[in-house]
Amino acid sequence: MSVIVTPAEFTLVAYDAERIREIVADVAQRLGLPGDLAITFAVDERTPLARARLVSVDPPVLEIEGGALEEPRHPRHLNENSTVVTAARLLGRVRDRRDPAFAAGGDPPAEEDLTLPQADAWDAYALGRAARLGFEVQQPRWRYRFRTRHGFSDSVDRVFDRLWAAEGLTWTDLEAACAETGAVPA
Repeated sequence: MSVIVTPAEFTLVAYDAERIREIVADVAQRLGLPGDLAITFAVDERTPLARARLVSVDPPVLEIEGGALEEPRHPRHLNENSTVVTAARLLGRVRDRRDPAFAAGGDPPAEEDLTLPQADAWDAYALGRAARLGFEVQQPRWRYRFRTRHGFSDSVDRVFDRLWAAEGLTWTDLEAACAETGAVPA
């Protein structure tokens, strides 16, 4: 697995590019991404914000704001688990977008066209799979985020639980989950 981390040397934060590369490569391998894939993991160390986005699937390019990888109790230091979760969330989407079975019945919109409810439904699905692979994912955090987009109710929790436990979903299944909670695009 080829993973390029930029910058190669961090100057504003105490992150280790080689350790990030190892983490991202391990996540990609465990998610079942092809071994010949070249992944770019671009970190903007200039910002403490935490946005993480997938900007390209072929080849995979992930753009990460430095705060997404930061240790909350030790500012400017790498939190390895945050790095794992960020990589698993976005590489889960790469895996799905590269899988023809996922698009059966309809292609997902481009990343920039996803609604927040759609993105959170996809995150629940991707991170549930990551948790079953043994990655430490704080399910309550992601449940709360899902609720903020889909509503606070027992029926919304049941949809989240189904997404978290699911394998082999399609884009149509994720859209149906959003429709079930009432969080459909306008």
